[in-house]
This record gives sequence, structure tokens and C-alpha cells, in this order.
Amino acid sequence: MKGRTILLVEDDRDDLELTLRTFRAAPAWPEVIVARDGLEALDYLFGRGRYANRTTESPALVLLDLNLPKLSGLEVLRRIKIDERTRAIPVAVLTSSEWDLLSAESLRLGAVACLVKPVEQDAVNQLAEKLKIPGWE
Repeated sequence: MKGRTILLVEDDRDDLELTLRTFRAAPAWPEVIVARDGLEALDYLFGRGRYANRTTESPALVLLDLNLPKLSGLEVLRRIKIDERTRAIPVAVLTSSEWDLLSAESLRLGAVACLVKPVEQDAVNQLAEKLKIPGWE
């Protein structure tokens, strides 16, 4: 069973802080793991590098910025969705515009949603309800 951990992959300090505030405002906010680039996100998900000894379950959700250093968000999404170990983890992409070609490509690659930054609590709640994340308030 999925836990309530969320992997937030965001390199922009302001967007990161605004998204974390959204979670802190929730009555029962989940544990949020932050990765600052695409490679760190994959290291976390696949238990590599500094996460080699990670024993926790897969996150209930990955919130993935598309414009990341080291490895793009689209490439991270591709790698998540082609690997059997991570394919079932829902990924919502974070975008700065209502709709663009990257958003369309993200959905084609298997993202469950595109959330416009700054992420609002209602959008996260609706997504968590849709995904049936346990214990989400």
C-alpha cells in the first residue's frame, strides 16, 4: 500500500517554499521529501547515491517540475514510467502556465495531472482524493 509521502521535485527556491506552505496549511499534511534536480529525484526513487539505504516505501505522489537542472522533468517522467518498480507511482507535473506543449507531452507520457504553480491547496486535495491517498485530510 502506498504511504503518504510526497516527493516534491523543484529547483526554484520561491516555488519550493510556496508549495511547501500549501502542504503546511493542510490539517494533516504529508511528509514531503524534496529533490532539487532530476538526478536527485531518480536517486531517491531508485534508492541510489545518498538514498542507497532508504527503506521507506515509494511515495504516494511525485510532484515534478518540468524545468529542472541536470535532467529535465520530462526525462525524469519517462524514466519513472518505463521502469516496473516505479511505473505505478502517480506523477503530477508542475507548470508555470495553464497549458503548453510540455504539459501535453507529460500527460502522454503518463502524468496524472498538470498543476499550475503556485500550487493551490484545493488542487492538491482534489488530486489526493482522485488518487485515494490514504489518510489525506
